Amino acid sequence: MSEYKSKPLLAVSEALALMAAAARPLTDVEVVPTLTANGRVLAKAQVSEMNVPGRDNTQMDGYAVRAADCVSGNAALTVSQRIPAGHVGQPLLPGTAARIFTGALIPEGADAVVMQEQCELVGNLVTIRHAPKSGEWIRRAGEDITNGSVILPSGTRLRSQELGLAASVGLAELPVKRKLRVAVFFTGDELTMPGEPLAPGAIYNSNRFTLRALLENLGCEITDFGIVPDSLEATRSVLRECAQAHDLIITSGGVSVGEEDHIKPAVEAEGKLNMWQIAVKPGKPLAFGEVGKAFFVGLPGNPVSSFITFLMFVRPFLLRLQGVTEGLAPRSFAMRADFNWPKADKRNEFLRARINAAGGLELFTNQSSGVLTSTVWGDGVIDNPPGQTIAAGDTVRFIPFSELMY
Repeated sequence: MSEYKSKPLLAVSEALALMAAAARPLTDVEVVPTLTANGRVLAKAQVSEMNVPGRDNTQMDGYAVRAADCVSGNAALTVSQRIPAGHVGQPLLPGTAARIFTGALIPEGADAVVMQEQCELVGNLVTIRHAPKSGEWIRRAGEDITNGSVILPSGTRLRSQELGLAASVGLAELPVKRKLRVAVFFTGDELTMPGEPLAPGAIYNSNRFTLRALLENLGCEITDFGIVPDSLEATRSVLRECAQAHDLIITSGGVSVGEEDHIKPAVEAEGKLNMWQIAVKPGKPLAFGEVGKAFFVGLPGNPVSSFITFLMFVRPFLLRLQGVTEGLAPRSFAMRADFNWPKADKRNEFLRARINAAGGLELFTNQSSGVLTSTVWGDGVIDNPPGQTIAAGDTVRFIPFSELMY
């Protein structure tokens, strides 16, 4: 413990850089149906073998015409055919129009579509009360995707949008990285599971529920080793077991400097610690290292500290392990503070805040690391640099929780 105690706390940027440099992306690849690939990470760039659209088609319900037939703005044309989506029409003869529906192919000879609201149909004669330009309301072949183009680069996290795009070019299967195998356990003799009697001095293990949900959001395969007794041997034993078949071990609690905090000595006995204690509030006692072939992250026990350090440090590390190449750092937004924060801290603070009706930020009244209600009340966190006070009207850096959960 002494070798760490004498060292200055690592800055947030230094901690993030250290973890990023250590990350070894997964190499195992599996092919899964596109329908089940949500949340997975693409292992190989995907190239379209077709144009999208494949042929010119209409953006509107209306009439396909020759623009040259409609220059008067009041042309009367014979309706020669009806073309629903999924059907191929006949070549359009001069002086005629084709009734056409959204997504249907433009017939040969037509070069414009006039929306039905600008037309008047009487029997088999339609009056086009508009002078269309050539190409009007037509989606051109390859307008969205061209044959041979890369539609999804390697390292892409697949969301609903990416799956739809893959399906639009006929990709029924996708090569993805295997799921990251994460072992979790929780230390503290005071921890009790909801549904069990709460003894004097005991607390419910909220971190187990928060952490598991965060890992599920990130597409991990989770093995939960539950609550581990507060003893060095028990902690070492479960660490050895976790290291056998997992890529990453995450613990909550036991990383501080108390006599019952056994995580640090246990990790040092079974592996090595590369980082311990960060200049961050909340979440100073964050540990990072390795046990066997598995990486190790020790989160603080206080629920807000555990939550914030996972979002800010563990999330980008997990994404790197999964092979993600974009979106590792969350987007932030410059916003107006509608509060005063007159006392600066020497550590980087992550203050729970929410957006008010006036478009500014208001602060949760109690920023303690044990007040979990602040994470439910808030829309995100203010990334407040060390030594920085905040006055109402100042511009601050706001990171929404929506940028940090997935």
